[in-house]
Amino acid sequence: MLSARKKRREAPMPQSAAGLLRFFEEEIKGIKIKAELVLILTSLMIVMVIIANIFF
Repeated sequence: MLSARKKRREAPMPQSAAGLLRFFEEEIKGIKIKAELVLILTSLMIVMVIIANIFF
């Protein structure tokens, strides 16, 4: 009986991706950049390293 009351008061952990999305939608302070920009900059850095290894 005690465990039944405890279960009613506590919210369950999210079991799906929707719960995870809701968790990460919270506003936080800091730098905000788009994922596309991170991918482009990472790809550019990889290409630059490959070119540097070829020529130097």
